[in-house]
Amino acid sequence: MPATLRRVQQWAERRLPALTRYRRPEPLPIELHRRRIYIVPTSFGLGFTVLLLVMLVGALNYSNNAALLLTCLLGAASAASMLVAFRTLDGLRLQNIRAGHAVAGQPIDVSFGFTSHRTRCAVRLDAGDTGAAFAVDATRGETDVTVSLATEHRGWQTLPRLRVWTTWPLGLFRAWSWLHPEQAVLVWPRPEAEGPPPGGHAEDEQRQRLHHGDDPASLRDYRRGDPIRHVAWKASARHHDLLVKDFEEPETRRDWQLDWRQLGRMDHERRIARLARWLGEAQAQGRRYSLWLPDEPIETGSGPSHYERCMNALARLP
Repeated sequence: MPATLRRVQQWAERRLPALTRYRRPEPLPIELHRRRIYIVPTSFGLGFTVLLLVMLVGALNYSNNAALLLTCLLGAASAASMLVAFRTLDGLRLQNIRAGHAVAGQPIDVSFGFTSHRTRCAVRLDAGDTGAAFAVDATRGETDVTVSLATEHRGWQTLPRLRVWTTWPLGLFRAWSWLHPEQAVLVWPRPEAEGPPPGGHAEDEQRQRLHHGDDPASLRDYRRGDPIRHVAWKASARHHDLLVKDFEEPETRRDWQLDWRQLGRMDHERRIARLARWLGEAQAQGRRYSLWLPDEPIETGSGPSHYERCMNALARLP
């Protein structure tokens, strides 16, 4: 959109109450209808209108019926395109909103589910500084539009006003409408860059204590006192010395118990950042862990769903 038309539109939104009646958040689903769809000519449409006027004056001046007929046909086509642009948005429904996961400072992907009982083409959704084009197929009746929204801080982040617009089919008119859903997305806290491990869990992974298991872990040289039944006879036949089966294996790693109260000397946000880092390290190492937060203790668990639950709890802290 040219800068001049954008400024005119912004001025109209500030001055005309009819354009601002849907600024307050609305519950889902949100359906577009004739009272909330607006149409203005595009810059190409304005130029085309001037061209039609010149053709009309020339046809009347020279009494050229063919030119007059062509002018009328083009004018009728432009008027029909305005109706098509309106019908492209009329009845479109925003049915649901789903959000992914992101830490503060990273973009978060938000998926908007639109439904319609008829085919709609060349529709665009603008959310803040980002946008995406989409179409709705009548056979499916629904489509998902995903846009990335910027995030600044952890916690609940409200969605910006959404603009749905189209210039279909000829680009002569721009039809648009505003959507302002009351939903919000949850942004995870940013983990600290580096720091100490959880208290009581600073053991070196390469120096874990060994214990005797039931399955052979490796082969080693024979030592006096090793049971004869542990001798690997086939492997020893290919070596000069006897080899025995080693049944020692790493001891099972202990569960991490991450506790808000362990970080009493740190300020509120630094506590959250450190717990977020510990959660990421535990998830990356495949450990089982629990998390104690004020008013929301989370039992021991592991896996993506457990990690998501813990990070959501951190993000919701006041």
